[in-house]
Amino acid sequence: MNVAVIGAGSWGTALALVLAEAGHDVMLWARTPEVAEAINADHRNPRYLSDYRLPACIRATSNYAEAVEGAEAVVIVTPSAALRSVAADLRALIARDTPIVICSKGVEEETGLLPIDTFADELGNPDRFAVLSGPTHAEEVICRKPSAAVVASAHEETALFFRDLFATRAFRTYTSDDPVGVELCAAFKNVIAIAVGVSYGMGFGDNTAALLITRGLAEMSRMVVACGGQALTCMGLGGAGDMVVTCMSQHSRNRRFGEQYVARGLTLADFTAQTHMVVEGAIACKTLATLEERYQVELPLTDTVRSVVWEQVPPREAAAALIDRPLKAEFY
Repeated sequence: MNVAVIGAGSWGTALALVLAEAGHDVMLWARTPEVAEAINADHRNPRYLSDYRLPACIRATSNYAEAVEGAEAVVIVTPSAALRSVAADLRALIARDTPIVICSKGVEEETGLLPIDTFADELGNPDRFAVLSGPTHAEEVICRKPSAAVVASAHEETALFFRDLFATRAFRTYTSDDPVGVELCAAFKNVIAIAVGVSYGMGFGDNTAALLITRGLAEMSRMVVACGGQALTCMGLGGAGDMVVTCMSQHSRNRRFGEQYVARGLTLADFTAQTHMVVEGAIACKTLATLEERYQVELPLTDTVRSVVWEQVPPREAAAALIDRPLKAEFY
């Protein structure tokens, strides 16, 4: 099958390899012609995961029309902040019945829409959309370490289609009928990973990390249910699974941002300049505020991360405010 992957960052590159090993021909869209040319000439991404050679069935382009021409499925792996503009650019190029899976994570700040809804809003025919998420660091997926992800769609046939599209012996895929829950979990886990990173950077230990992860899961589940998702989703691959790996792995850019940058007084601009990577949790802690206000759901950890990253509240001051919060029931 011909598959277009829109986004040649770490995750897009790793998913392109998964699709190639599942037997598909992949056209990988890169933002710059230089990256596309390097992939075609050297079979390596010069900016991300450059140690790994890509098979010849992966070709690259920086032209949207060329990327999706003849595509029987489209995989979106662009930063969440760019989703609306990417969808608008692709609107006239993708047939109305072409299946599309969203692998980006976040919430649109102005509307509160999740990525799948943003794309459906621009391209129509929501039944052909799915989301893919789970505890899957690109650095391990690309070297074929056993991993698993969940494919969620409100339309069962679409979920099954993408489950089978991605499945390999090293990359197991499971289906869900809760795209709302899976996408909210994907946004939240990055925020909590920043908090865990900051806590380690401040000298706290594993007890504190476990506290933040479990309270983060409680915070996540409150919002998932408020938005119409299923609480059980928070215990699955897209919830607890992704939360644990993103908070605890040294591959996690969100944890690294918290531990090596925020806790040391460095900024998001510093991280971006040095790594050329997007910290999705830094964006999500802002955009989740739209849903927090709409549904009147209490998100103390999200609020705290936002205050530290965007409002320059010192991490120790923010931590003290959390510790001094009134005690409550574990689940409320």
